[in-house]
Amino acid sequence: MSQAQASQAVVQLEGKDLPAHCPNPNMTSWSSHPRVFLELDEHGAAKCPYCGTQYQLKPGTVVKGH
Repeated sequence: MSQAQASQAVVQLEGKDLPAHCPNPNMTSWSSHPRVFLELDEHGAAKCPYCGTQYQLKPGTVVKGH
C-alpha cells in the first residue's frame, strides 16, 4: 500500500488497540515517520498529522480507563 493509499484507508480500532498510534503495525512502511500517539475525538476518530491516515473506533467498542 502506498503512502497515498494509506491516507485514504480508515483503520478500524478496537479497545485492545488503544492507545492509538501511527504508524500502526499493519503498515508496510512502518518506519515512514516518527510514531505519534493520536487523540480520538468525541466520535472516536483521529487523523495522523504526518500521513493523513484516518483512525476510527469500531462501533460498540468499550473504552475502559480512558
